[in-house]
Amino acid sequence: MAKWLFKSEPDVWGWDMQVARGDAGEEWNGVRNYLARNNMRAMKIGDQGFFYHSNIGKEIVGIVEVCAESHPDSTTDDPRWDCVDIRALRPLVRPVTLAEVKADPRLQEMALVKSMRLSVQPVTEEEWRIVCELGGVEP
Repeated sequence: MAKWLFKSEPDVWGWDMQVARGDAGEEWNGVRNYLARNNMRAMKIGDQGFFYHSNIGKEIVGIVEVCAESHPDSTTDDPRWDCVDIRALRPLVRPVTLAEVKADPRLQEMALVKSMRLSVQPVTEEEWRIVCELGGVEP
């Protein structure tokens, strides 16, 4: 299974809101970047991702799972834009801040460091393991 990172502004859609959606999950809509859209098109049910609070907090706070593969984004009639549905699996024991990620030499190639503005990005297995370790959860 592939690993991903989903960025959201917590005052617009935060971890607690994602958790409140339960097993039904929520459409990860509103993405208007071709690379982020293509990342979502590559996702499969069961893929996991980090839930990252951008702007406020700037930290990885939880783990989500893809529960519906790529489909048309319900927030637009433009057929170019797709989305996936994700559901919350578990919070990190301790959020991992952007500053921590940037300071860890093992994570210098992580998309969160290299492509900070990309809202949906891939995470390697090694990056996944390291961030889970930093966040106090089993990978």
